[in-house]
Amino acid sequence: MTMSAHAAASAHEAARARPAGLLHKLMGVVRPEFRADVLVADTTNPMFGPGPCAVAGCDRAIAGHGLCSGHRQRWVKAGRPNLAVFVAETDPRWRRHQPNAACLVQECGYGSARQGLCGLHAQRWERSGRPDLAAWLASAPAVKQPPAGSACRIVYCQLWPQATSPFCHSHHNTWRANGRPDIEEFISTFAVVPMLALQRIHLDALAPQLKLEMQYALQCRHDERRGKIQPPVVNRVVDLLSRSGAVSLTDYPEPSWRQGGHPELTDTMARAFLTFAIRKVADLAEDDGWAAEYPRDVWQMRRLGCPGDLVIRFTGIAQPWLRELAKRWVRWRLSTGLGLDAGARRPVWAITRFSRFLNTAGIHGVAGIDRALLERYLADLHTTFGTGNQQIIHIGQLSLFLAAIRQHRWEPALPAEAMFYSADIPKKPERLPRALTEQVMAQLEQAGNLDRWSNRAYRLVTVILMRCGLRVTDALRLSTDCVVTDVDGAAYLRYYNHKMKREALVPIDEQLRASIDEQRQYVVARWPDTARTLFPRPTKNLDGALPLASSTYRLALYRWLRGCDIRDEHGEPVHVTPHQWRHTLGTALINKDVPQEVVRRILDHESPQMTAHYARLHDTTVRRHWEQARKVNIHGAEIVLDPAGPLGDAAWAKQRLGRATQALPNGFCGLPVQKNCPHANACLACPMFITTAEFLPQHRHQHQQTLQIISAAEARGQTRLTQMNRQVADNLEKIITALENDQPQDVADAS
Repeated sequence: MTMSAHAAASAHEAARARPAGLLHKLMGVVRPEFRADVLVADTTNPMFGPGPCAVAGCDRAIAGHGLCSGHRQRWVKAGRPNLAVFVAETDPRWRRHQPNAACLVQECGYGSARQGLCGLHAQRWERSGRPDLAAWLASAPAVKQPPAGSACRIVYCQLWPQATSPFCHSHHNTWRANGRPDIEEFISTFAVVPMLALQRIHLDALAPQLKLEMQYALQCRHDERRGKIQPPVVNRVVDLLSRSGAVSLTDYPEPSWRQGGHPELTDTMARAFLTFAIRKVADLAEDDGWAAEYPRDVWQMRRLGCPGDLVIRFTGIAQPWLRELAKRWVRWRLSTGLGLDAGARRPVWAITRFSRFLNTAGIHGVAGIDRALLERYLADLHTTFGTGNQQIIHIGQLSLFLAAIRQHRWEPALPAEAMFYSADIPKKPERLPRALTEQVMAQLEQAGNLDRWSNRAYRLVTVILMRCGLRVTDALRLSTDCVVTDVDGAAYLRYYNHKMKREALVPIDEQLRASIDEQRQYVVARWPDTARTLFPRPTKNLDGALPLASSTYRLALYRWLRGCDIRDEHGEPVHVTPHQWRHTLGTALINKDVPQEVVRRILDHESPQMTAHYARLHDTTVRRHWEQARKVNIHGAEIVLDPAGPLGDAAWAKQRLGRATQALPNGFCGLPVQKNCPHANACLACPMFITTAEFLPQHRHQHQQTLQIISAAEARGQTRLTQMNRQVADNLEKIITALENDQPQDVADAS
């Protein structure tokens, strides 16, 4: 095999630095069932077996179209009929297990030799001059029979044995044609279903240690039970390694393997298995855990118990002192329970950029990081990112990094002034909730569109997201026992809020409960002993324990949206993300006058401020409340705005503008914003003043204060002040009386 120069050099270097003790470890971990030169996979083996033939009762391996080679040939010879009908009607026995033809003479148990007759009857028919066979069979002579109960030694054959042979005529001829082997050995060949080449993994051509490494990789693949790998795929990898002259997989470190590659290994499945094997052997050769991984500049996070194959690289941090501090900080963040993204990936990304800036600035130690340097870095970030979100992330991560160094006293030389202030961080623009319009939601919720889902699980996920407002990750990780009931029998959906790191409940209706129960029954029926998640991933999940990936559902969602042709009010195709259903539910509940605290509990927000994001009511909701409220002026006279009148929209627009630009502590100004107010601050004497019952407490409080002012002014003889405030008091009394008459009795009593 021809290797690239880079790969050859890397292999030579790896051979010199091959980990000591790897062979000893391999001898200790590889189990006996994998210690063979040729590994044979049974058809029912969930990891390596090809699967049994679709014909019931046939245990042979699949060769094509779900059939073994024998049944596939039989199906082709039959003219390729409907496969389901053929599978149901064909004989499950393979050709060697089907009975041989018996003699046509009734009551004769010998096998057919010629002309449909056994050898003895054929001789008698020929000696009688070969008469009409049908007429001759009616009076065929008897022949010598074997002892009672005698039968061919082949277990599937019930014919009489031939003369002194233990076999019938046909099996006796087969035995002779095969060189007259040992009888018991010959019989066993009929009893055992032969193993095909596609069921065998040949490791005998590999060097001893490399053979053990491949056996270990196959053992790991078997134990992880993530997905099938066919023996022919493994054999292609073995053939490649045997021709390369390698003596260990450590000759191919993953970086060099990915850069140099192997041109002969073109199929993705074989390349993936080779990568898997290299990683497993490397993990075994190199100790895992923090003690072994921390000193390295490239952390394999799987060796620290993290899922997946994420790699954290500190190699981009040029300064050794900064790299050590970064590694210490990341280890501490991960130990506090942060995820890989927040705890490792983003911090390393931010510090790597800061390292490049320090190189440019000529800083050679932590003592050089002062406030002046940070201000220069702020300017550099602004030049690169503007005021976008990336600048905020870089500032935030570096601020946390410096604070941790100071808090834990990792580096006393860090100047006290090396810190960021809140004013350094650009303010994020306030964005409205990304709720979908009613027109779009109506299309999404149509039964016809929901029925376009070809996958029942994806359909149910969509309905849960619409009705319950879960984050997509939380919905996909629902357990099979996610439905609970209270003492009244009301159903709730129990889920784990991964953002808040706690369990939460959300009420559901009976229809959704029935759909969830149907999905649960389907999952339990498919994986009766191992099913734990309501939505198992469709591939690489033999035990049904792994949940559906968010990316998988999103791709299916986008295909479904294209098929439904969902369009907005402008006729444009709609791009919907799963999280928009959460925004839509929160906004819809607020607009249905559901108390904000109830919405907070349904969405499981940590604080009311998070729910307040959805509390920006639609303009139609605010207008509805405005139209329903009784409005009075300073004389207590009711102000009527006909919403259906020709000026209804214009009047509402004026009131909305007044609310936004001329709001008063106890009402609103009805004067158009373009006009100047001639009443200065005397709004309660202004004919343009409008108020509603929501301001009754302020009116009562001001009325009491005004009466006190009048009493004091009268005592001092201040006539003008008394007259002005008496007009205000009269207007307040009229307003309070008019608004109280419109209040419900229980509210008025409480007041």
